[in-house]
Amino acid sequence: MKNLPVIGITMGDPSGIGPEIIIKTLSDATIYEVCRPVVYGDPGALDVDVKGISRPSIKDIRSPNESQGIPGQIELIVCSRLKRESMVPGKSSVEGGSAMVQYIIKATEEAISKELSAIVTSPINKALMNEAGYHFEGHTQLISRLTGAKDFLMMLAGERLRVTLVTIHCALKDVSINIDEVRIFKTITGTFKGLKEDFAIKNPRIAVAALNPHGGEAGLFGAEEKEIIMPAVKRARNEGYNVTGPLSPDTVYHKAASGEFDAVVSMYHDQGLIPLKLLHFSDAVNVTLGLPIIRTSVDHGTAYDIAGKGIADPSSLKAAIRMAVEIVGNRKKIEV
Repeated sequence: MKNLPVIGITMGDPSGIGPEIIIKTLSDATIYEVCRPVVYGDPGALDVDVKGISRPSIKDIRSPNESQGIPGQIELIVCSRLKRESMVPGKSSVEGGSAMVQYIIKATEEAISKELSAIVTSPINKALMNEAGYHFEGHTQLISRLTGAKDFLMMLAGERLRVTLVTIHCALKDVSINIDEVRIFKTITGTFKGLKEDFAIKNPRIAVAALNPHGGEAGLFGAEEKEIIMPAVKRARNEGYNVTGPLSPDTVYHKAASGEFDAVVSMYHDQGLIPLKLLHFSDAVNVTLGLPIIRTSVDHGTAYDIAGKGIADPSSLKAAIRMAVEIVGNRKKIEV
C-alpha cells in the first residue's frame, strides 16, 4: 500500500453531489488497489446515508503522509466544520462556497510540496466561488494561479475521444475575437506535449477544428480559417507537429472517435464538449494540461437537483482517479 500514489480528492461544494459520489467511489475496494485516496473536505458533509452502500468509517488525518489506504475507510483531512444549515443538500451557501475553495487550496499546496501524487477535484459552483470572494472562472484558473502555471489547457478525455479548448468560458459572440494564431498554436503544442507526457502517446496525431460551418466554405461563412487557424496549423506542422486542419467541425469529431486522431483542438467550449459528452456523458474526465502538478476532475456539475437523493453517478470520479494514477505512472517513466 505504501508504494501506491497518494491521490487528494477535494469535496467540491458540500451541498452538491460531491460528498455522495466520494462515498460511492471510496466504497469500491478496487480504487484502493491503485492508489491511497485522501479526501479534503468537511466531516459533516460525509455524514449521509447512501442507499445500498454500507457507510464507510471516517478517519481524520493531518497529513497525506499518514495515509494507510485501507478499503472501507475514508481518510479525511478536515478543512472545514460547517454548521448543518450551511451544507443542506441542494441548497448552496456562501459559507459552503468559501469552504469548497479552501479544499482546493489545501490540496493544491500539498500537491506542490509533493505530499500528494495528484489531485482530483469534485464539482464546484463557479458563481458561488465568486460570491464567496474568489474571483476566478473556475477550478482551472484558480489552480493555475496557485501553481504559477501560464500556458495551461483544459482537456476533456474519454476512451474514444479527447478534446482541448482554445477558449473556455466566454460568450459565444466573443469566441472569434478571442482566438488568434498564437493562442491556437500554443493549444496545439500544449495538446501534443500533454498527450506525449501524460498519456504516453509517442507521436500524437492532432486535428484542429474549424470555427465556421464547412470550414468557412472558402470564406463564404467566415475568414477565420484562412486568416487565423490555417497559419497556426502550418506553423505547427513546419515545426514538426503531426497536426491536421482546420477540419469541418461536423466531421472531425467522428474521425477522432473512430481512431484517426488522438485529440481534437476545439475553438470553443461547446464545440468540443457536445461531442465529448455525447460519447462520454458518465465517464469523461477533465484534465488540466501544462501544470507542474497533476490535476484531473469530474466532468459534471454540482447537480443540486439530485443532491441528497442517493442517485448520483460516481463513474466520472472513479474515471478521474484512475486517469490521475495513469498520468502519475506515465510522468514517472519520463523522469526515469
